[in-house]
Amino acid sequence: QVQLVESGGGLVQPGGSLRLSCAASGSIARINVMGWYRQPPGKQRELVASIRTGDSTNYAASVKGRFTISRGDTKNSVYLQMNSLKPEDTAVYYCNHLGYGTFWGQGTQVTVSS
Repeated sequence: QVQLVESGGGLVQPGGSLRLSCAASGSIARINVMGWYRQPPGKQRELVASIRTGDSTNYAASVKGRFTISRGDTKNSVYLQMNSLKPEDTAVYYCNHLGYGTFWGQGTQVTVSS
C-alpha cells in the first residue's frame, strides 16, 4: 500500500498562483509515475500532469506553460506549481502514484474565482 497526503489547495483569484504538495509513504516502487489529476464539478477526472522516475514529464494541453510538476529531493514527494490560474482550473485535485499498484490521495479543492 501507498499512502498519499495532499496539501496546498484553496481559493485564489484569476491570474494567481498555488502550489500543491503530495507526500507519499509506504511501499513505493523504485520505478514509478506520480501525477496530478483533477475533477471539475460535474465532469470526469482528467490528467493534469505526470512525472516518471528519471523526471520526464507530461502535461495536459490546457495547462502546458502554466503548471509545472516536480519531485522532491527524496523522490517521494511531488509538487504542482500552478501559475496564471483560470476559473476553468477549478476542481478537486488528486495526487496519483503508479508503481506496484495505483493509489490516490484524498483530494484537495482548488477554486479560482474573483
